[in-house]
Amino acid sequence: MSASSKDRILARIRAANRTAGPAPSGADADATYAALTRDYLRAHHDGGIVDLFAERAADYRAVVERVLSSGLAATVARVLSARAAAVSGPFVIPDGLPGEWLAELPGEVALTRDDPPLAAAELDRSSGVVTGCAVAIAETGTIILDHGPGQGRRALTLVPDFHLVVVQAAQVAADLPDAFARLDPARPHTLISGPSATSDIELIRVEGVHGPRNLHILITAP
Repeated sequence: MSASSKDRILARIRAANRTAGPAPSGADADATYAALTRDYLRAHHDGGIVDLFAERAADYRAVVERVLSSGLAATVARVLSARAAAVSGPFVIPDGLPGEWLAELPGEVALTRDDPPLAAAELDRSSGVVTGCAVAIAETGTIILDHGPGQGRRALTLVPDFHLVVVQAAQVAADLPDAFARLDPARPHTLISGPSATSDIELIRVEGVHGPRNLHILITAP
């Protein structure tokens, strides 16, 4: 009986293990791992990654706007004013959000801080939340939060029905490897790819099940 593909693969693994000798441990293992050849392609996109991110995020039904940093405060004011006219309740602001982003808000736009942490019912009654992000991924149109300053705790961006997130152009990574290389693995991460949505077996789309139904992204550049 001829050997199966599985048998051939396992035989090659056993042969490689015999010639490699005992597996290193401790500092030797770390040095061996660091010395591994990594000549694979690290990024799949050489340029235009901000444009690609905007395109992919819009494919997920997010509202995407490109704005200059000098016009960010005015754009935030416009977006929140339009939302406040349709929905009552304050906007929740996490600690560490840059104050200049909110510098041009009109008086009718109410804000509240998440300090002390608001109850889920209070978050649900809010008009939405405004945050920054840690990284964005061009290839998948994904925003990653590591819940550092200006991003808030996880519930803050999962319970409200509206999320306005500011993405700086320099925060856009080409793909997943590029994005993960910028992140601290010790921190919690939330990945957002468009407004919350799911479909049942009959492909009926339901939005807002596990996050906001409305995701508005402002991409800023100098």
